[in-house]
Amino acid sequence: MSKERLIYLPLGGAGEIGMNAYVYGWGAPGKERMIIVDLGVTFPDMESSPGVDLIFADVEWLEERADRIEGVFITHAHEDHVGAVGHLWSRLRAPVFARKFTAHHATRKLEEAGQDPANVTVASPWPETTKAGPFTVGFVPISHSIPESSGVVIDTPAGRIVHTGDFKIDPTPLVGEPFDPDLWRSIGESGVKALVCDSTNVFSPHSGRSEASLADPITSLIQDAPGMVVATTFASNVARVKTLAEAAEAAGRSVCLMGRAMRRMIEASVATGVLTDFPKVVSPEDALDLPRTNLMLIVTGSQGERRAASAALSRGKYLGHEMKEGDLFLFSSKTIPGNEKGVIRVMNLLSEMGVDVVDDSSGDYHVSGHANRPDLAEMHKLINPQMLIPMHGEHRHLRAHVALGEESGIPGVVAPNGSMVDLTGDRPDVVEYVEAGRTYLDGEVQIGALDGVVRNRIRMALNGHVIVTAIIEDDEALGEPWVEIMGLPETGKSKAPLVDVMEEDLSQFLGRAKRSTLADDDDLEKELKRIARQTAQDEIGKKPEVTVVISRLTP
Repeated sequence: MSKERLIYLPLGGAGEIGMNAYVYGWGAPGKERMIIVDLGVTFPDMESSPGVDLIFADVEWLEERADRIEGVFITHAHEDHVGAVGHLWSRLRAPVFARKFTAHHATRKLEEAGQDPANVTVASPWPETTKAGPFTVGFVPISHSIPESSGVVIDTPAGRIVHTGDFKIDPTPLVGEPFDPDLWRSIGESGVKALVCDSTNVFSPHSGRSEASLADPITSLIQDAPGMVVATTFASNVARVKTLAEAAEAAGRSVCLMGRAMRRMIEASVATGVLTDFPKVVSPEDALDLPRTNLMLIVTGSQGERRAASAALSRGKYLGHEMKEGDLFLFSSKTIPGNEKGVIRVMNLLSEMGVDVVDDSSGDYHVSGHANRPDLAEMHKLINPQMLIPMHGEHRHLRAHVALGEESGIPGVVAPNGSMVDLTGDRPDVVEYVEAGRTYLDGEVQIGALDGVVRNRIRMALNGHVIVTAIIEDDEALGEPWVEIMGLPETGKSKAPLVDVMEEDLSQFLGRAKRSTLADDDDLEKELKRIARQTAQDEIGKKPEVTVVISRLTP
């Protein structure tokens, strides 16, 4: 019988930031019992995934081994950790475990997907644990930018694994539990085989700042504002929303929450008991009757999302409210890489209105939810692991984090998505590679990255589209072919309509084509595509996608 082994396999979240999905397994090779930590999403962009709604990890490898999955453990309620639970649960069919606040969101996602919410179990925090096959798993409170975040301690026959999840070292997070170094030190004193650790801010050289440090500067900013104040932040950053609301209250302003995600997150926080003493809010309708100088709106859209409240305000009105010259708009958030264009667009539109826009560039109005380089080194010291596996970061983050661990004598390995790491020995060893692709939610359908749908959509967006229709009777062309174009200039170099030029070239071909070509749909389609693309290249310098429709009339 093969020797049993302890494995780690990231299917998402390693080599990227977002779409977290991590697998741990114990057993003989190919027969391991497994648990999954997090099932998250990432979000599309128009350049690489136009028209797509959500992106999550390809779990085909897991689905083929679903009978060996003992459970899914969700560290916290950010979308990149819990967002795919509803979409993927039916393919994995394993019980889901999470603490109360996170379970609230996981349950809703299962309900929205038509699955039984009873598949979600609320877990108590450490030292309570859950038995899952050969694993014993505990949720350990840790500070982050959303309530009730947890690292997970996974005890296995080969030793203890500490999976940090997203974290920062914050003694005063305002909402959620503070970081407890004594607790984490005690976990490390029991002996830790592997630390699987957040790498997001490994390049930030200074120790992270506490959420509590923002209250005074935000309050001063709001008190000095002459007009209406609008602030945006991540809806999930409940502590920040509370800080903003309390600052508004201290400045004598009424608070109005705008955006479904913002209201939903605050309501969930109150319902699960993680948020108390939140300032009284007014509805958007009632806020219209208040003096603008006595009002503060806290809105969604910190990443420039086109349909969010921030973008709507920048374009004119949202729920009857509009911004005017002299108003203040605060971005109390960090712009996620890739979202810069959308954020800058909103900022410029607001500036054109005469609105004063303030962002996080000064460092006074936002702090990160992730551990900076010195804080990562502190976590290494507290846990004192035998080995380090960086996760939650782009490839460059993973490499830098391995180097940081080696400075303290901790061996590590760069293991991007699809790398199966054997943790059984004294050093981590990549022993196998698994296909770790992406799955797209396109409308209501899940499609694979290799299905060609998104690739073809990108090609049409880049090159335009031509439809050629030809009617064939008795292996001869009947009449002229006709052409329709989409996403292409109407006139080319010859100054004649592109459609007319293309139809003329296609008609000439049909008039001289061999009978054998006209009799073979595949050959005819190939030639019509070639001519249409060549004509477009000559006229407009583009080779568009071409669809050929051949209609054959039978006597």
